[in-house]
Amino acid sequence: MVHVWPGKISTLPGLVSVPVATLAGYALGMVPFADIAARAAQRSAVDRPGAPVDLREAGTGNPGATNAAHVLGKGWGAAVLTADVAKATAASFVGRQVGGPAGATIAATASVVGHCYPLLPKKNRGKGGKGVAASIGQVVGTFPFYFPLDVAVAAGTAAAPSLKERAFVANSVASAVWVGTSYLAWKKGWPTGWDSHAHGSLPVGAAVSSVCIASKFLVNPLERDDQGNALLADGVPSA
Repeated sequence: MVHVWPGKISTLPGLVSVPVATLAGYALGMVPFADIAARAAQRSAVDRPGAPVDLREAGTGNPGATNAAHVLGKGWGAAVLTADVAKATAASFVGRQVGGPAGATIAATASVVGHCYPLLPKKNRGKGGKGVAASIGQVVGTFPFYFPLDVAVAAGTAAAPSLKERAFVANSVASAVWVGTSYLAWKKGWPTGWDSHAHGSLPVGAAVSSVCIASKFLVNPLERDDQGNALLADGVPSA
C-alpha cells in the first residue's frame, strides 16, 4: 500500500505558499544545533570552565555533527546529527501544510540552504555546516522511499578504497544518485512514500541541495578525526 500524507492539507495560493514555505524552511535550517550543543556541553562539563567551544574555530572548523562528535564527544555529535536531520524533516512538514508536495520540497530545500548559508546570527553569517545531515532530513520529508537507497549509496562510497581520501567525489556520487532517482520518480510517476506520485519539484530540490552541499565541500573538502582518519560527511567515517 502506498503511504499518502494523511488528512486534509490546507494549502495556500501559489503566490503565497512559495515564499511562506521558503522562509519557514530557511528559518528552521538556520537553527544552529551544533552551537546549541557546544553551549550545553560547556554547561555540563564541570572540568571545563569558561566560554563554550566555537566549533568554527575548534577541530575542523565545521559546525556539524562530525566536528561536534570529535570536539564535544560522540553523544553530542549524535545529538547534532539527529537534530539537523529533524529540522529539515520538520521544514518539509510545514511546507506540505502550506503548499502540498511542492511546498514540502521547497521548505526542505530551503532548510538545507539555511543550514549551509545562514544569515543569522550576523557573526556567523554564511558559516554554516555542510548540509549532509539536513539533506537526509529532506529525503525523509519528501522522498522516504528513496531513503534505503540513500543509506546504501552512502555506505558504498564510504567503503570504497578509492574514495577514502576523496570526500567531494564520494558525496558527488551520492548526490548524483539522489537527483537521478528523484528525476525518474517524477517522470515515471513513482510514489514517494508521502505522495502517490512524485511532484516535479522533487528533482529540482535535490539538485539545489546537492549544489549547496558541493559548494561547502569545495571550501572544506576533507575532515579528519583525532587519529587522522578521513571522514566523508557528517558522522560518516571513511575507514
